[in-house]
Amino acid sequence: MRLRATVTTAATGIPWAEVLRPGRGIVYQMLGDNAPALGAELHSAGFGPHRLVPVGCGAPRFPRARRQRGRYAAGGEGTLEFGSPLPEVIEALAAGLAGARVLDWGGVALRVQNVVSVPAPEFSDGSARLATTTPVVVKGPPARDAAGARLRSQRWLLPGEPEWDVFFVRNLRRKAETLGLDPEISLTEVWRVGPKRSFAVGQGDTVGAKVGAAVGVTLVGSPDTLAAVWSWGLGAANIAGFGAVET
Repeated sequence: MRLRATVTTAATGIPWAEVLRPGRGIVYQMLGDNAPALGAELHSAGFGPHRLVPVGCGAPRFPRARRQRGRYAAGGEGTLEFGSPLPEVIEALAAGLAGARVLDWGGVALRVQNVVSVPAPEFSDGSARLATTTPVVVKGPPARDAAGARLRSQRWLLPGEPEWDVFFVRNLRRKAETLGLDPEISLTEVWRVGPKRSFAVGQGDTVGAKVGAAVGVTLVGSPDTLAAVWSWGLGAANIAGFGAVET
């Protein structure tokens, strides 16, 4: 399930550092207000055997805003989406959005006009053609030197790089296992790759960046698993705004 909020703003742009970063805090605030035990569990321990957080959100999108060099375009009416395969999460987020008149998106005021629920497609034929509106981040194995010593603890892979598809599918299967669904899901095609993008995450002393690219992919799997992936998002860090699937 996804929730689509219609929002308006008088701002003409959003700083790039704030395009995705505010979403995680807003999600946890709504969970804390409306399902505090659930929010605390997801924040501290995650959910299921892999301790993942089955929540996704995207960036605010303003299709009629005038594009600007070096700035994320905003202005007028737009949309902001949140999603989760867990009904209890959707209920808490729906209650939070229903009571919110304004969302503070990194210093930009987004006035909430209305909120509608968008059910996942049925995917009855066992295939899904999905495109993302934000970059998909895929975490690969640690980089090592010729002697096998670790150079850095994490490495973000891009589509087309060695092992990207392996770790992309591994992430999908871990999501299915987290939800108790059929993990036999496969990637049959990457039919679109967007430009490489880096977006800020975290706050204060923990600010960092994750790197990825928006993608269009075709997946094959059980209808329930595909619906869950559609609701949750592709790749890692979905609660931070990455891998949001186009509705």
